[in-house]
Amino acid sequence: MTDAAIKWPRVNARWLRTAAIGKVFAALAKGGATTRVVGGAVRNALMDRPVKEVDIATTARPAETMRLAKAAGLGAYPTGIDHGTITVVADGHPYEITTLRRDVETDGRHAVVAFTDDWKQDASRRDFTINALYCDLEGNVYDPVGGLEDLRKRRVRFIGDAKERIREDYLRILRFFRFSAQYGNGQIDPTGLAAAEEMKEGMSLLSAERVRAEMLKLLAAPGAPEVLAVMYKAGILQLVVRTRLEPDRFERFAAIEAALGEAPDPVTRLAALAVIHPGDDRFLAAQLKLSNAEASRIGAVFASEPGIDPHTPETTGRAALYKLGPENFKRAVLLAWARSDASPNDPVWRARALLPDRWKAPKMPVSGSDVIALGFAPGPAIGGILQAFEKWWVGNNFPSDAEQQRTVLKELANKALA
Repeated sequence: MTDAAIKWPRVNARWLRTAAIGKVFAALAKGGATTRVVGGAVRNALMDRPVKEVDIATTARPAETMRLAKAAGLGAYPTGIDHGTITVVADGHPYEITTLRRDVETDGRHAVVAFTDDWKQDASRRDFTINALYCDLEGNVYDPVGGLEDLRKRRVRFIGDAKERIREDYLRILRFFRFSAQYGNGQIDPTGLAAAEEMKEGMSLLSAERVRAEMLKLLAAPGAPEVLAVMYKAGILQLVVRTRLEPDRFERFAAIEAALGEAPDPVTRLAALAVIHPGDDRFLAAQLKLSNAEASRIGAVFASEPGIDPHTPETTGRAALYKLGPENFKRAVLLAWARSDASPNDPVWRARALLPDRWKAPKMPVSGSDVIALGFAPGPAIGGILQAFEKWWVGNNFPSDAEQQRTVLKELANKALA
């Protein structure tokens, strides 16, 4: 077995000391396999960032991984056996365990692989050097392709020839920019950028679902404004999001979120970037296969309630908040703010955007049963009476006096049925 890896400081993470992962490593060791954690878990642990999932690489072949896991009393499921991946469950925790691989054939979307015992070969088929870091159960780090130095410098760099890596999977173009926005130092690796620009047309091979997932992660990344500006200049962003784009407005929106202390909202950020004319939201939803909930959130950009404008009275703002709900109201205000020339620290816009934090819209105080209780027979006219009451109630700043509400409701009912 070839292992040209270099050891470096240990990974000292709680997830590496759990009984569950210890059981997985012990099971594979009984078959003589060498096993290591690989990829994002190692990278994020070294950067002191959260780790969501732990992937494992092993010299054991898939069938042997299945056999060893079951012999140890662990769950074992062939979730990607053609590509060498078995999901092993220990103490309720799933781990994707993949046999070391090398690519035999690629078409820009899928790869045919062969198994290997060579850790350098396995590392060389991955995308970026910072994603080809391994650690053993003791936390020793192995770096076959120079990822540690890139991690120190916060540099996102393709492994080997950038064009070859992209040709293997064109989604790597988007991943290159997403990782640069998430982990980079503000500078885009020029070699990777040149390769991405040259090969950008290959992204047409990608499914909308894969593009959507990668773009939403990119839009939420800390360096998204700077990276999107680079993508736009290179003509790459226009191939991903095929509407008129406003990178400057996106940058203002991100600055407003930061000024308010809001967590990045990738779907609303997409609206800030690419929803300008009526219909753009529906086009984007279809193009990127957005969920119904995501499409609805993007549609908030066209909310036309007068109360979105912070220069209207707060009572008008409350009416808009009641109609739209707190989340869509805030999205609509932030998007309108980004379209304006106002500073991200503008106090008037800030006050309107934070209206949901200081005022909770009350519930409609009457229902159809209240109309019936006044002596009116059930029927379709009751809906019209309630609509008229709601219009009066909202327009008068939500009066809470129960007697006043009853009097107005009775007057409106009599008028409707006269």
